[in-house]
Amino acid sequence: MNESSLLTLMEELGALHRGHFLLSSGRHSHTYFQCARLLMYPELARELGAALAVNFADTPHDAVVSPALGGILVGHEVARATGRRFIFTERKDSAMEMRRGFSLETREKVVIVEDVVTRGTSLLEVARVVEEHGGVVVGLACIIDRTGGDVDLPLPLHALARVAVETWEPADCPLCRAGQPVIKPGSRGN
Repeated sequence: MNESSLLTLMEELGALHRGHFLLSSGRHSHTYFQCARLLMYPELARELGAALAVNFADTPHDAVVSPALGGILVGHEVARATGRRFIFTERKDSAMEMRRGFSLETREKVVIVEDVVTRGTSLLEVARVVEEHGGVVVGLACIIDRTGGDVDLPLPLHALARVAVETWEPADCPLCRAGQPVIKPGSRGN
């Protein structure tokens, strides 16, 4: 599936929204990607995971790690496609942690997979957790990269679609200044 067909499919499935949104990064945007609307279809989730997994065919790795909640389904599908085990991190008291008895072996190689990346905050938090648990991050991937290339990540970010979408700090948001109500659609803080 190419980038154009993925974005068309997202529109058709109600995964691409227009309005005024508070993103999990804390920034505001006029566009929101709800990848759960894609991943609710198991065969489509499998296809997207397999498409991302291709990027790591020549990258030795032992596990795939994703942040809860958005990255869980796509990360699981990348792990399925690569034949590796899957674990996830989650927030406790606003800090990303590895819980539920998950662990990594020393020097275990990890690919981190997320659904949407805007500022890279969750990817960097997961990378920190992986390293704290002895792992080594060897790859990064997402369905939608909306960073515009302006984020400093430790490795290249593989994405199925790269979309330039403007975001603003709340104080600089033109939608706020216009009085448009802001919607908080994601899982963080709800």
